[in-house]
Amino acid sequence: MRLLHLYLTAVCLSVLAACQAQTELAPASVGASTETASDTPFVSERVKSENAKLRQYLNFSDKADFERSKRGFIASFDDGKITKADGSPVYDFGAYDFLKAEAPDTVNPSLWRQSQLNAMHGLYKVRDGIYQVRAYDLSNITFIEGESGWIVIDPLISASTAARAKALIDRELGAKPISAVIFTHSHADHFGGVKGLVSEEDIENGVQIIAPKDFVFEAVSENILAGNAMSRRASYMFGGLLPKGPAHQVGVGLGQTISSGDLGLYQPTLEVEKTGETHIIDGVEMEFIMAMGAEAPSEFMFYMPGFKAFCQAEIINHTLHNMYTPRGAKVRDGRLWSGYIDEAIYKYAEKTDITFGSHHWPIWGSDQVTSFWEGQRDLYRFIHDQTVRLANMGYTIHEIPEKLNMPDGIAKQFANRDYYGTLSHNSKSQYQLYYGYFDGNPANLDPLPPVAEAKKFVEYVGGADALIEKAQKDFDAGEFRFAATALNKLVFAQPNNAGASELLAKTYDQLGYMAESGSWRNFYLTGAQELRGGVADIATPRTASADIVKAIPLDLYFDLLAVRLNAEKAAKKDRDLNFEITDTGQTAHLILSNGTLHHRMGQAHPDAPTIKITRAGLDQLNLKEKSFAELAKEGAASIDGNPLAVRAFFGLIEEPEFWFEIVRP
Repeated sequence: MRLLHLYLTAVCLSVLAACQAQTELAPASVGASTETASDTPFVSERVKSENAKLRQYLNFSDKADFERSKRGFIASFDDGKITKADGSPVYDFGAYDFLKAEAPDTVNPSLWRQSQLNAMHGLYKVRDGIYQVRAYDLSNITFIEGESGWIVIDPLISASTAARAKALIDRELGAKPISAVIFTHSHADHFGGVKGLVSEEDIENGVQIIAPKDFVFEAVSENILAGNAMSRRASYMFGGLLPKGPAHQVGVGLGQTISSGDLGLYQPTLEVEKTGETHIIDGVEMEFIMAMGAEAPSEFMFYMPGFKAFCQAEIINHTLHNMYTPRGAKVRDGRLWSGYIDEAIYKYAEKTDITFGSHHWPIWGSDQVTSFWEGQRDLYRFIHDQTVRLANMGYTIHEIPEKLNMPDGIAKQFANRDYYGTLSHNSKSQYQLYYGYFDGNPANLDPLPPVAEAKKFVEYVGGADALIEKAQKDFDAGEFRFAATALNKLVFAQPNNAGASELLAKTYDQLGYMAESGSWRNFYLTGAQELRGGVADIATPRTASADIVKAIPLDLYFDLLAVRLNAEKAAKKDRDLNFEITDTGQTAHLILSNGTLHHRMGQAHPDAPTIKITRAGLDQLNLKEKSFAELAKEGAASIDGNPLAVRAFFGLIEEPEFWFEIVRP
């Protein structure tokens, strides 16, 4: 039964990634040191030239976003460090003070500008009755003044950051209770901090929890099966392993970084199910637009006629968002996404004086709102439609991004730039949405796996020395993209070739310094760091909170169990196993057949051994709070039938390593 325990722990490690956007490594996210002023990284002339071209293309003299970001500022805490009660670090907005300087050569000037805006922290008055605390986490927390207290929109990731935001608003505006909490969508940075604001007792006493349809299921299930790899890749995407500084992590475009405190979840007391639904929340009227299956599987926006204000959630942002996120997730449909924004335009733009979202800063004035929304609408529609158009002309997933030429009317708006998602990645996602990853070329039907292909590639070009010589020439000429491709082949063919690894790391440095996307920059620079120093040997990723674990539907446990099954070991060990949750009455029949695992909810095999356990006991196993033996002693767990058969069954389940290589085989 120890193996069952390990399996359930694997679930725990995967769930936070399933909450999608925002997993990270707790020690690295806030504990990485800031680089010193003596750091003088090499910056190629190509990087300087490309960054200079962008300065000429975009209107950096336009300071409207800076004025909007500062508008309504009330105060912030002087100490940038947010900690748990025990003093352990959670978030440090002071780590980004270096952004007050001019953009250095090591950072794309457009990304530097975005990071400067995202780093503005504190309490802001949006208008009478609407306030935001920004840059106390990756996302915003918004406070709406209701008749009896605050209506909170999106309570950040961690209890500690949410509580600190509430302490700030209490200090500046006077302490008031919270009357309702709204989760706009099913990503962890929009619900995880709820326990820093309200308790179960508060909810029992009438505090409402409002969320879109299917919120809880989507919050714990999206990509749960792929959670281990997704979490590992997220350590690259959000730059959690990098120091903060001009040559390293400067932000991620959507915000600066992710907090690492305790994540919680409450079941909604009200789920909004359809567009047009209107609810009065603590005296505030809200009209909802459902936005399912675009930025998040479960999401809504809403309009408040009493304030003439629109909450755009994360459907509309001051960046091109991800239609496919580099950490890995299901592809998002640009056609749907654009359609939701257009619906907001024709229903609400003319009567909206203020629009605000889950990230970034508000926009004031109906004309400005309309222009902002139309730019975002056109952005996602352009990428979707032009990708499909070019695909229908025969261009492939790798050719189309090079063919796309974004109209200046879209591309010159800072809100549409590649700070988080990118035109290249998003175009490929729309191709994948319709055609999959295969480009139709038979040469790509059955290529060699990466290491074997790399060895043949190195042989074809005349060996490692010849490849490094050619790559060095490309590096010196600023041709970094193919240099990275070729050197990556050599590193996979010869992982111990120090010269290849260092030249590839230098190449990634230069690509990172040019990247306008914070995500891409973090990928390049984290790759360079791991090539030089190896995979980080630090604490394992933080586990999911008890609240998330308790919310996992039972069938998802069994789905995860199935993708942890070693099929080779299981191929000739067909058997059946029953599972019974004694206090809820849930049952399941697990069938091991030809190296595959199936489950039938609500059924049981009459002759199979049965694991009987309470739901609380299952969660305690998952959270490592108690062993199966301890639960059995308490009467919370038992096995009917042969315990050796149960142990053998779970002996076929393997928990994947988290710190797998990414830039080496």
